[in-house]
Amino acid sequence: MSIIPVVIHHNPDCGTSRNVLGIIRAAGYEPTVIDYLTEGWTRPQLLAMFAAAGITAREALRVARSPAEEMGLTAADVSDDALLDAMTRHPILVNRPIVCTPKGVRLCRPSETVLDLLDRLPPGPLAKEDGQAIIDAEGNRIA
Repeated sequence: MSIIPVVIHHNPDCGTSRNVLGIIRAAGYEPTVIDYLTEGWTRPQLLAMFAAAGITAREALRVARSPAEEMGLTAADVSDDALLDAMTRHPILVNRPIVCTPKGVRLCRPSETVLDLLDRLPPGPLAKEDGQAIIDAEGNRIA
């Protein structure tokens, strides 16, 4: 049973996003999962999330395995307005996962960043898909 509400903007094809969702669930939360590739984004939603996370549209731009470069969005002179417009048209351009809790909003890369947003840690041991340990057998966070 969740103590705090948790929302994850998730891409099931992304290993980092799957890791974050797994960490959240291992900690005993059942988050609201939003498949942003299906749901899409609105400009006000992106502006609010980026402001809450303390990041710019450029910092949230997904460059790897996205069409950002071929669309010309990685050039230094591309405005945040242009990036936001592109992100609403092409949801894949937003880096993920973005997690929202009453403790804050974060782009959770690396995946263990999500631990800062939770009231409790998952029991250990816990590792990412690649085998990297993030919680030891005693339930302590590994730095």
